[in-house]
Amino acid sequence: MPTSVHRVLSPFRSFVRSESFGGLLLVATATIAFIWANSPWAASYEALKQIPFGLEFGDWGLKKPLILWVNDLLMAIFFLLVGLEIKREVKVGELSDPQARALPVAAALGGMVVPALFYVAVNQGGEGMPGWGIPMATDIAFALGIMALLGPRVPIALKVFLTALAIVDDLGAVLVIAVFYTSEVNLTALGLSLGLWVAAWTYRSRGGRRLPVFLGIGIVMWYFMLKSGVHATVAGVLLAFTVPIRRLVEPEQLHRQVQEMFRTDVLDRREAELAYLEKMVDKAQSPLHNLEHGLQPWVAYVIMPVFALLNAGFTLGEGASLMAPVSLGAFLGLVIGKPLGVAGFAWVATKLGWASLPKHVNWAALTGTGLLSGIGFTMSLFIAALAFGGNVALDEQAKLGVLAASVTAALVGLVVLRFSLKEIPPLEDD
Repeated sequence: MPTSVHRVLSPFRSFVRSESFGGLLLVATATIAFIWANSPWAASYEALKQIPFGLEFGDWGLKKPLILWVNDLLMAIFFLLVGLEIKREVKVGELSDPQARALPVAAALGGMVVPALFYVAVNQGGEGMPGWGIPMATDIAFALGIMALLGPRVPIALKVFLTALAIVDDLGAVLVIAVFYTSEVNLTALGLSLGLWVAAWTYRSRGGRRLPVFLGIGIVMWYFMLKSGVHATVAGVLLAFTVPIRRLVEPEQLHRQVQEMFRTDVLDRREAELAYLEKMVDKAQSPLHNLEHGLQPWVAYVIMPVFALLNAGFTLGEGASLMAPVSLGAFLGLVIGKPLGVAGFAWVATKLGWASLPKHVNWAALTGTGLLSGIGFTMSLFIAALAFGGNVALDEQAKLGVLAASVTAALVGLVVLRFSLKEIPPLEDD
């Protein structure tokens, strides 16, 4: 592979490897959670989720059980990473070119609308209706982890498509959470949170680039968003949009300066050049890039596994059935609605001339990718908790449907991709 092409694709390949391993780790922690919740030690599992944690300063205090700290605070960090990925893709990535983004955007739209319609068709008029957003989500880490099992057979263009689709899907999920899964709004707290967001935006627009400043504002912004009634994770996405992506030094400029340096054998001069080079390398990385790469391992290897451990466990009692409306709606939405929506809307986009299939990708492979996008898992479980937080029975129905659908979508998608993808030229795999 040419050096220039390798330089462009290497960060993406590294991201895929990280997300893939994170997906496999999610499978392990979810399995542990399910076994634990159905074991003789199930009471200890429930007790773990309810361990209280809190902060107190004088008359001020914030106390929550462990599971809410995970779902409100750690998931806000997850959504911060999601927001950074969305901004990067829109500014300089796959979603920055209108022609390139048309296919994943159309596919993602279909992958949100059609599954929701399947769910509504099953739960129309029933108590499970608030969960209509459950089958709209895609778990990018889990999906990429399953796709990675096919190794180099998968063209990089298909991985890019799945990543872009999932990122657009995440943006849709954020909007759904903010608009439809919000309780009564405290306008004062919401105004303070948005005011802090404006402050972060102003700091960025005036040339501010220090990540501790953005993160400090973000913590206070998260607190007021939590108190506003709008789900606190929205603060993470909003903060991400204020983090600068512009470099102070472009890579080409850095390359030229490096070539001009080190032309002397004087030790003191060389030490000074090294110090200068260190500053230049730092300027060649944007704050968004630094924050995204700093958060990725924490999110993939800590936050998401902890979320899965505390949220994926549910009791498989005698009455548990995939025929329950919530379970069936989630299952059909993810396993059938997702691939139909993804492939159907993508097909319409190509027929209208808005998009074209990626290189080395046929419609069977795209449908298989649509099946993998039916692995809702993390985001689906999260939306289920928001929709049925006060109804344990419905929440457990949702978990059964989501987990059964995620396993089915993973296995069927893997088989479809295995037989639809041909061996690709070595150039794609170098």
